[in-house]
This record gives sequence, C-alpha cells and structure tokens, in this order.
Amino acid sequence: MKYFNVFYFTILFFAIMSQSFDLPKSIQKKVDKEIKTTYHIDLFLLEPIAISDEINSKLPSKINQNLFKILDGKSLIGYAFIGKALGKVDDFDFLVLFDENLVISKSKILIYREDYGGEIGSKRWLQQFEGKSIEDNLVYKQDIIGISGATLSANAMTVAVNNLLKSIHILQLNKII
Repeated sequence: MKYFNVFYFTILFFAIMSQSFDLPKSIQKKVDKEIKTTYHIDLFLLEPIAISDEINSKLPSKINQNLFKILDGKSLIGYAFIGKALGKVDDFDFLVLFDENLVISKSKILIYREDYGGEIGSKRWLQQFEGKSIEDNLVYKQDIIGISGATLSANAMTVAVNNLLKSIHILQLNKII
C-alpha cells in the first residue's frame, strides 16, 4: 500500500506539473533543485496561484502565472515566484522562495544573459534578501549593498524584489494568498 501511495503521488505530481505552467526545462530543473534544497523535501507540488486581471493590474509586479504554492501533499510549505528583471541590455530570470509566512527564504538568479554584472548571482549578495517580508521597503545602496560593475543589474534585482513584496502584500490583503 505504501508503494501505491508513492506511485500515485508521483503520477499526480507530474500530471499537475505538465498542465499547470510551461517553464523551460533548464529553468524548471533549477527551480526544482532550489526548492528541494531550501525546504529539504524530495516530492512537492507547484500549484499556480490564480490572480484575476483586475487584481493583477493593481500590482507593481505583474505576477499572474509566475506565483506558485509549494505543497507537500496538501500541506503548504511556502511560495515560489519566478520572474524577470532587466539588466543593462538584456533580462535575467530569477527565483524568490517564501516560507508559509511570506518571508523570503531564498533568492536565486536562474539565468543571467549579460556579459557583465553576473556578480549578482553570488550567494553572498543574494542572502541580503533572505528574511525580508512584506513589511520591508528595499532601497538599493541603502538596504541592499551595491556591486561595482553590476550597478544596473543589482538595482534591477532590488527593484524587482521590492515590487514583488508589495505585490505579495496586496495579494494577502485581498485574501488571494
């Protein structure tokens, strides 16, 4: 019976994953790895959070189809946001993981496409976002330390995370999350 439950959960997991959203495989693998290591779980579900166009239009970050609940069976573990921000000339993909209380657990640069400024992908720099919540208002070079040679990308990441936190707060006020 135990094997049947694991088998059923695995089939359900892949069925939901394939129907819920379409992330490129390279990004999906990185997202899965970060969730597994951050929350110390092997099996989980990413359930998209539906946001109406009306609410989405009021958000500083348009996050429809990019915000997910992370579930272990039926238990909420946290939330994941996969977004893009613009560097000097090209955008980069990033991930922000929240705990169940909407506090940032981890941030990660998934794909960086610029020739310069890749230092924003360092764990040390990204750790500055951990522990931030909807109560915080992040200001680059004040709350978040700048990086020489990555000024535009570091500022873009700070603005993106700050807008995400504001958007999450609005979703919470509207009882969407």
